Amino acid sequence: MSKTALFFPGQASQYVGMGKELYDHSDEVKSLYKFASDELGADIAALSFEGPAEELTRTRFTQPAILLHSLAALTIMKDNMPAFDYTAGHSLGEYVALAAVGALSYEDAIRAVVKRAALMEEACQNNPGTMAATIGLSIESVEDVCKRASAKGIVIPANFNSSSQIVISGSLDGVGEAVVLAKDAGAKRAVMLQVGGAFHSPLMASAKRGLEDYLAGITFNQPTKPVIANVTAKAVLDGEGIRNLLVEQVTAPVKWVQTMTYLKENGVTRIIEIGPGKVLGSLAKREMRPDAIINLDTLADIDTFTRSEM
Repeated sequence: MSKTALFFPGQASQYVGMGKELYDHSDEVKSLYKFASDELGADIAALSFEGPAEELTRTRFTQPAILLHSLAALTIMKDNMPAFDYTAGHSLGEYVALAAVGALSYEDAIRAVVKRAALMEEACQNNPGTMAATIGLSIESVEDVCKRASAKGIVIPANFNSSSQIVISGSLDGVGEAVVLAKDAGAKRAVMLQVGGAFHSPLMASAKRGLEDYLAGITFNQPTKPVIANVTAKAVLDGEGIRNLLVEQVTAPVKWVQTMTYLKENGVTRIIEIGPGKVLGSLAKREMRPDAIINLDTLADIDTFTRSEM
């Protein structure tokens, strides 16, 4: 029997103007943005809709902005939500995946991501690092490259985005050395990324500790459907397990290709990506080859989809 998974994007999917139609369409969405702005101490609606792009790409703002876009789409769909069997989100997208199945309230998801983003930006400032993308090497090859490059500094695989697209993360020297070694190992591409720091690496340890303390005060419920955790690429169905995995996620690799493999093996043939951009849908097209990939980014996307589901 065919199954459906909801995907929620993470950092780097943002663009200036995202979510504005959704905001203009719904008072409930406006309330979410107001709540987030109060938590953040900045007008996240204005930043999302008007930029400037340089400010929107700051971790402190990017993460809440992407989260809000996805929550806004869920809010507008409401009773017209499609039937689905699993949810999964890339890095910060996991918080939306949890909210979609009732494990987190929308307000707690916003609170947690605002805190997470602030902690991660602070960790970036205190522990300078970077990331690089490798294309064309196997997971095993990238792991070997990182192991050898670690003689120059911390560097680990951070995002297993596909079977041949792997992002590495760590210190400036460690990542720089890994890029050289990756090219020597036959990578089609190995390029430094313009990012604020070394996400999903040990350099985020202070953010991990801070988030652990903060999440201790957040209520996690049993999800109504399985959520595939970034850390394990397996389904999780209990609140305490979710809390612990979100803490581990800060310094652990995002096992996204493993997540897609799990879903494919469990009968998922339709992917619905909810939020800005089409990054996760594009990865699924190559790795999962599902029967259908649907991207719900704009109000027009949602209207078209809702009519087609009736």
